[in-house]
Amino acid sequence: MDRLAILGGDPVRKEPYPAWPVFDERDVAAVAAVLTSGRWGGFPYPGPQTATFTRRFGELQGAEHVVAAANGTVTMEIACRAAGIGWGDEVIVPAFTFQATAAAPMAAGAIPVLVDIDPQTYCIAPQAVEAAITGRTRAIIPVHLGAQMADMDAIMEIAERHDLIVIEDCAHAHGSRWRGRGAGAFGHFGSFSLQSSKILTSGEGGVLICRDETLKARAISIMDCGRPHDAQGTLYTMGANYRMAELQAALANVGLERFPEQLQQRQEAAAYMDEALSELPGIRVLKRELRHTTRSFYRYIFAMDPAVYGFTHEVLCDALEKEGIPAELGYPPMHRYDLFQPRLSRLPVPSAFPEFFDYDHLHLPEAERAGQREAVWLDECIFRAGRQGVDDVVKAIQKVYDQRSLLVETGQTGR
Repeated sequence: MDRLAILGGDPVRKEPYPAWPVFDERDVAAVAAVLTSGRWGGFPYPGPQTATFTRRFGELQGAEHVVAAANGTVTMEIACRAAGIGWGDEVIVPAFTFQATAAAPMAAGAIPVLVDIDPQTYCIAPQAVEAAITGRTRAIIPVHLGAQMADMDAIMEIAERHDLIVIEDCAHAHGSRWRGRGAGAFGHFGSFSLQSSKILTSGEGGVLICRDETLKARAISIMDCGRPHDAQGTLYTMGANYRMAELQAALANVGLERFPEQLQQRQEAAAYMDEALSELPGIRVLKRELRHTTRSFYRYIFAMDPAVYGFTHEVLCDALEKEGIPAELGYPPMHRYDLFQPRLSRLPVPSAFPEFFDYDHLHLPEAERAGQREAVWLDECIFRAGRQGVDDVVKAIQKVYDQRSLLVETGQTGR
């Protein structure tokens, strides 16, 4: 067998995976049309490109009330504020997600309460949600992570029983469906990101699905500097400018044209990847939930067993990268995450409620195990490269496994 590339051998894959974002003359024409129209920004809201995009995105997810915003972080803040969530309210979030999921409630004045994840899916654990509910709990933010969706049946049952708002973080889940129903269409709100690396992108941008017309009117008002957007034109809010620009919406509209084919490619390749990885020693494929009927994803995540390999996911990712496989560590657990620094903010929430931010003594074992030892994230580009793209990943992992002792002997594990 060839020596590992990290030790000077030839890589498994020498050809780059397909680039992202994808673009062609349609994107150029769409942007040019906006430029020549003279209507570049988001005011007055919605512009023609934005109106078209929100309608078409709603059709994709099976939702009627859709708002387009500047990015997928402010959409969660807007959702909190539109739901009346603010000072001192508690919002339950999983500890294994991007920092924005916890930062957004803080921006609205609320307390993000971190809870553990289900080790089988890496999504929020319903039993952990139930245990964290107090008299101040106002909302739950389940995150659809990797190629998984949170258990929306269990989450919605808990929320309805305790009269809680649900804000789905769908930044990874454009096109995903649970029992045939679109991600983001279960809760009171569904938040999506269109940031440049996401599977539907306009460079920057966000989408917020709202449960009804009243929540939509409040969300748009908050996003549009507080202007009224209700039918009577009388509902003012304390707002800011979070509007999506017409240039962004034009790119998003072209992206929607490509999206169904890309979704199909990823879904088929992910099923093939599940089967192939299941045959590898020391590798665990995350649970495939049959209720997750359409599987769309930003990153595909699997777990490796450090006890089998003799090192953690960091070494495996480094070795895979050298083999030509785009592999990442993903997010650390939120309470160990350098990007999430609530005590360094000037917001009054951490100082007023210090007991919620004592992360030195917080132990969330499943999130810690995933984020610090075992989770391996594969780039979506792998799943647009046909079966060969998957086969190369499997071959590279097997190669690392077969030479794992050599990595330990040569000190490549950093021990």
